[in-house]
Amino acid sequence: MLSRRNFLTAAVGVAAAGGLAACAKEDSGSTGSSSTGGAKTITLGFSQVGSESGWRSANTDSVKDAAKEAGYNLKFSDAQQKQENQISAIRSYITQGVDVIAFSPVVVTGWDAVLKEAKAKKIPVVLTDRSVETSDESLFVTLVGSDFTDEGRRAAKILEKVLEKAGHKGNVKIAQLEGTTGAAPAIERAKGFKEVMDADHADDWKIVVSQTGDFTRAGGKQVMAAFLQSNPDIDVLFAHNDDMGIGAIQAIEAAGKKPGKDILIVTVDGVKDGFIAMSEGKINAIVECNPLLGPQLMDVVKKVKDGETVERWIKTEESDFMQDQAKAALPTRKY
Repeated sequence: MLSRRNFLTAAVGVAAAGGLAACAKEDSGSTGSSSTGGAKTITLGFSQVGSESGWRSANTDSVKDAAKEAGYNLKFSDAQQKQENQISAIRSYITQGVDVIAFSPVVVTGWDAVLKEAKAKKIPVVLTDRSVETSDESLFVTLVGSDFTDEGRRAAKILEKVLEKAGHKGNVKIAQLEGTTGAAPAIERAKGFKEVMDADHADDWKIVVSQTGDFTRAGGKQVMAAFLQSNPDIDVLFAHNDDMGIGAIQAIEAAGKKPGKDILIVTVDGVKDGFIAMSEGKINAIVECNPLLGPQLMDVVKKVKDGETVERWIKTEESDFMQDQAKAALPTRKY
């Protein structure tokens, strides 16, 4: 897998090809208008993972709004969390002859064939939010997104503060709600968290149970209920996103425990519902992952179309939040 920390500066054309799966949702209508000066309107094909969470909905809105503001013709597809739908959508964009393809990959592997098809047609590809593993670095131009490994590290470091504030002494039994199996944020957030845990807490922290909740509230609730059956003495929950954490809160309350007190909770994302739960004392800390990638993506699309060199990885700005910051931050939440 390409290292998120060692991306080089480059501008390379890339590729993908073909027809859209029937179960994927595509909006091929124009969201833009003709560019000034008689220039040809840029057509962008964008394939979204799905609509599994509040973060994803905010990300979709950001992309659509930014494309409209930029005057681009956006062709949008919802893959419904299925890689085969996403590959079909990318192939459809190639057949339609779009200027640039952008997508947020469902999982990290299995993209080489379709990206080679796009490269053969000289259609540049931009990754958003998530990275991919590929045998050829020239198959995509750049990644616009976050450092998920660092988010995992930050989650572990902020958990240290949460435990100190709660007055917790002794060993810490941790349950982990993982994101979608094979997805970059699930792999890298778990990796970053474990790095800090192994380096600084090998003797007192232990992940006693870990399972995917597919980044959904329903998944978080179901898996957390099972966790509590098998490990009723869990001290901490680390959820890879807010939505799974919110689902887990429902399961914790159904089990007669107090989320944020009996079980300390750290999540990732920073969507408004997560902040509301944090302001109510049910989530102890949140590591932000900014979903508002639309404006950055449109800037990159224009540069790529104009043949300009762009950075190999364009990072987003993020922050960390504790429970006592939640109420103050809520009025300014954009997502």
